[in-house]
Amino acid sequence: MWKWEGGRAGRRYSCGMLPARGLDFWFEFASTYSYPAAMRVGALARERGLNVRWRPFLLGPVFKAQGWDNSPFNLYPAKGRYMWRDLARICEALGLPFMQPPVFPQNTVLAARVALVALDEGWGEAFIGAVYTAEFGEGRDIGAAEAIAAILGELGQDAPAVIARAQAEDIKLALRRNTEEAQARGIFGAPSFVTDDGELFWGNDRLDAALDWAGR
Repeated sequence: MWKWEGGRAGRRYSCGMLPARGLDFWFEFASTYSYPAAMRVGALARERGLNVRWRPFLLGPVFKAQGWDNSPFNLYPAKGRYMWRDLARICEALGLPFMQPPVFPQNTVLAARVALVALDEGWGEAFIGAVYTAEFGEGRDIGAAEAIAAILGELGQDAPAVIARAQAEDIKLALRRNTEEAQARGIFGAPSFVTDDGELFWGNDRLDAALDWAGR
């Protein structure tokens, strides 16, 4: 199947063919419900012949614009308690490991920047899955550079080189632009899915609906 091959430099389509239908997957590593969505979206989309464009962004500025200085799951404790139990049930049903991390939300800036590097180099999906597994499957603190370096090592990557690349100004700018684009598109939380015709779907429980719409 012809597919999108673009990196930061822009979109390219093999042999000049039109791109496969698909959707943008907007995710934040601090987002609990982005964990099961990220672990499923790639395979489900491939089964349907759809293309996923992985779009890491930061929820902090999005929440700030809504008047929140913390995750709503911390601002509203009852909602937070429910979320953790709900996530545990979802992970059990999907066969995903689950362990509530001691710190929530975590600092995800470095992880998001590394994700941009990884996506540009073709190993982004593996890195994203490994980060989510470390954070919500093993309860590790992905906010620490050492944790990201360990994940990169487990993936066979040159951790110092990748982290150095992630600190470059163009990568920082790319993440900032992703966050600004998310806000401009009306995205208010993660995970969010935006289909080629601009339809917005929010939440892990809307993944199948988003894929159905994208494949119409």
